[in-house]
Amino acid sequence: MNNPLQIVKKFYESAGILNKIYCLDIFHEDIQLEWHSSKGHLLLEHADLMALSKDLKHSYFDLRAEVHDVMSENNKVMIRYTYYVRTLENPDEELVLATFFNVWELKDNKLYKGVQMSQLANL
Repeated sequence: MNNPLQIVKKFYESAGILNKIYCLDIFHEDIQLEWHSSKGHLLLEHADLMALSKDLKHSYFDLRAEVHDVMSENNKVMIRYTYYVRTLENPDEELVLATFFNVWELKDNKLYKGVQMSQLANL
């Protein structure tokens, strides 16, 4: 699968962020994610994103992305989605975590440079 749109869409729809092996496969070794959130601005690199993956896996029983829009041009992909979570304490109730807007540049069929904006839900 070398289609950038399909690579990005699969990553989010499969909850790939929860899978260490998948993250190691899909993250370029020089990955950078510039994240603008309601809590401020972050610049995350490979080790930071792997730590985020581990934290999310330990925090949530399940994570699901509902993709609203996805578009691509050449090696850049824009995706807008909402993450829904089930907590370890209450796995039967699904909650909205946040809505995200990402633009990814792919290199060697891997996530390379990203810009992300997010808005937390009122949990």
